[in-house]
Formats: sequence, structure tokens, C-alpha cells
Amino acid sequence: MRHFTVELEELNHKLLEMGGMVESAIHRSVRSLVEQNKELAEQVIRDEPAINRMEMQIDGLVTRLLALNQPVARDLRFLTSALKINTDLERIGDLAQHIAERSLSLMHHPLVKPMTDIPKMASLVQSMLLKCLDAFVNGDTEMARNVLLSDDEVDNLRDAVYADLLATMQRDPGVVPAAVDLIFVARNLERIGDHATNIAEDVVFLVKGIDVRHHAEDETDLSMPRPRE
Repeated sequence: MRHFTVELEELNHKLLEMGGMVESAIHRSVRSLVEQNKELAEQVIRDEPAINRMEMQIDGLVTRLLALNQPVARDLRFLTSALKINTDLERIGDLAQHIAERSLSLMHHPLVKPMTDIPKMASLVQSMLLKCLDAFVNGDTEMARNVLLSDDEVDNLRDAVYADLLATMQRDPGVVPAAVDLIFVARNLERIGDHATNIAEDVVFLVKGIDVRHHAEDETDLSMPRPRE
């Protein structure tokens, strides 16, 4: 049992390490976009395979712990949550890479006015990711719930970016290629927010053993979630 506890702690550290890697990837990809910094974009693309390797290590560790220890109660919730969090983090890494690739593409086009609300979106989704990781470390369900509440704000910013860029393209067809790249950047940022929301939901399940997925459709009060069936 002592050995199992040590390996759970190792898993915890690996998840946090991966979280730090993907947070850095988001930060660099958006900086590369705003500053037109080719080196930062290329670093994000170079670092993405390391995130994939970490995902595979975590998957292997969780699978082995499940097979050899037959955990129950909170330990079982931790391991199943770790698998889902691991997948969400890897996908966030992919999305950061996609933003870096769009950033490189945009360096061949004139800037489309100020980048509307994209930097604000980026700041918000980075904050969501940091909060859900802090909530995971500290078992803080209130912080996790705050992440859930931020998801609608991300969606609203995405809609504002889309509307602004579509109007810009109608006024000036010459900016269409760059504007389309920015639309995809906004979409990737919105998806990062979705994955951060998934992680926050997993934290609530880990700590409380309750399922708050689809709260926007099914819950009118996040303080009284529906028990997992």
C-alpha cells in the first residue's frame, strides 16, 4: 500500500508537469501571434511531441496502477479522473500547436486591425487552465466551479470575434486569408476553454463524487449538482 501511495504521488506530479507544459505552449503560441514572433511559434511546434510522450507515460502509469492495485473509492476516482485530465491536457497541447501554425501563416499577411478580442480570450482560457490545475492540486471545488462559470464568457468572446472578423472581411475582401486564420485561432482558444472546463468537472467529481457535466443544459444551480448515476 505504501508503494501504491508513492506511485499515486508520482502520477500527481506528472499531471502537474504536463499541465505546466501545455500552459507554456498556450502562452507562447499567443505571444507568437500578437508579437509576430516566429521563434516562439516554432518552439511550440517543436515541444508538442514531448507533450505526447508525457501523455503516453501517464496513460501507462494509470493503467498499471488500475490493473495491479484494484483501487476503490477516492483512489479509483483519482485514477479515472487522471485518465480524462491527461487526454484533455494533450488536446490542449494540440490546439496550442494549431495556434502556433496559424501564427506562422499570419506572418505572411498584413495584420487585420487590432486582433479584436483574441488576446482577451487567450488570457481568459489561460486563467481557466491555471485555476483548474490549482483546483486539482488543492481539491478546491469552488475554484473548479469558477472555471465552469467562465465557459460562457469564452463563448461570448468567440462570437464577438467571429462577428467582427466577418464584418471586416465584407468591408475589405483583401484581408480574407488573414481573417480566416484568426477565426480558426478563436475557435482553438474556445476549444481550450472547453477542455479546461472538462478538467474542472473532473476535479468536482474527484473531490465530491458528483457529476456536473452538461450543467449549462441540466443545472440551474451549480451549487446543487446532480449525483452521478
